[in-house]
Amino acid sequence: MASQTDQPEAEAAAASDTPVKPYPSATAGWFLVVMLTIAYIFSFVDRYILGLLIEPIKAEFDLSDRQIGWLLSAFTLVYGFVGIFMGWLIDRGKRIWIVSVGVALWSAATVATGVAKNFFQLFAARMGVGVGEATLSPATFSMIGDSFPTEKRGKPIAFYSSALPIGAGLASLLSGAIIAWTAASGSQSLPFFGELSPWRFTLIIVGLPGMIFALFFLFMKEPARRPVEASAEVISGSGFFDALKYIWRNKTLYIGFVLIICTMTTIAYSQGFLAPTFERTWGWSAQKYAFVNGVALLIIGPANMMIMGTISDWWTKKGVQDASLRILYIGFFIMVPTAAIPLFMPSAELAFAILCINTVGIGIVSAIGVTSLLVITPAQIRGQVVALYYLAISWFGSLGPIAVGELSSSVFGEDNLRYAVAAVPLIFGLVPFVMMPVTRRLYREQMVRLGAASE
Repeated sequence: MASQTDQPEAEAAAASDTPVKPYPSATAGWFLVVMLTIAYIFSFVDRYILGLLIEPIKAEFDLSDRQIGWLLSAFTLVYGFVGIFMGWLIDRGKRIWIVSVGVALWSAATVATGVAKNFFQLFAARMGVGVGEATLSPATFSMIGDSFPTEKRGKPIAFYSSALPIGAGLASLLSGAIIAWTAASGSQSLPFFGELSPWRFTLIIVGLPGMIFALFFLFMKEPARRPVEASAEVISGSGFFDALKYIWRNKTLYIGFVLIICTMTTIAYSQGFLAPTFERTWGWSAQKYAFVNGVALLIIGPANMMIMGTISDWWTKKGVQDASLRILYIGFFIMVPTAAIPLFMPSAELAFAILCINTVGIGIVSAIGVTSLLVITPAQIRGQVVALYYLAISWFGSLGPIAVGELSSSVFGEDNLRYAVAAVPLIFGLVPFVMMPVTRRLYREQMVRLGAASE
């Protein structure tokens, strides 16, 4: 007999004469989550590490902050666009194989970044990283939705999302150690690559292991797709235009909701400028910033995300219908002010202490965003809606480093980079803040229409 949780799926399956397939065992589900999380760690190391290498790259190619801003955004400009096609493919293809190809591709593109000869090759290689990484999260959230019932998704999604600070922390520690080592011992040589400067050596060493790890996914089993959930919201199909029509019918809700996460990505991506900001403002070397930042992220990030995922599940079980949205709002109110205030502090230590609080806010929004999205999205279009979600937050997020670069080069001056970084959360946080009451009302109404409030 189907449980209370599985009843909507059982009704849908009965209507189509399709037997309800049980969820995978907890062991199988969590093994899949762990492997996907490791892949996400690889992806975020490859994504994040460029921000720690800005100064030597800028010096070698004689770039401005404006050009660096575009370089940091190259990943996000293509990431979301390719994700649209990936969402369509993920809703139809073998998701675990798609992940394997993606991991191999972004790892190879990271290596290509390390051998680039000019700005345009750097930009193209970073776009290649975005193409590969566009496969991972839509496939992951689709498979998590098929591996865990609604009230148990918070923890695995939060666990997966914890890879963000872990990846960033590892990127900081790894790049800091490699840069310090190569700075002390001079340029390094690798077979097939020849003699390499420290920043090039760092990128190649980071990219190569992912190309091997990608092979493991070819031998893994993915969960069976769940039947369409019964709800009062009629979805005619699972195509791209079905997803677009569904979002358009609920456009005010989705705009207000997604702009909260967009604010997070603009802040997070603009913080790619923090290493040079600390160096220009307070005299911290890139190695020192990388070490301190890496330790802080590894301590704060994973614990914060798992706690928030657990609270989300607990509130949901207790009948708090919009628990994940409430947590999202909490993260927003922590994240926005603590992204701007540190840049006006008199010392690097005090600035970094406040940025640790900011890490908590960013982690909350990152961990809970997709959990909240799945609540208001029918099962048969999840892959494509998640892909559209990542398109929106990545393209919007790309405005963060572009805005910092433009403000630094054209408004404040490159010696006052910190003011450009501080302006981003204030500029991009205003609209979602004003929309919050309307967003919450529409979110709760949509939960009722989809039946999520009664699960």
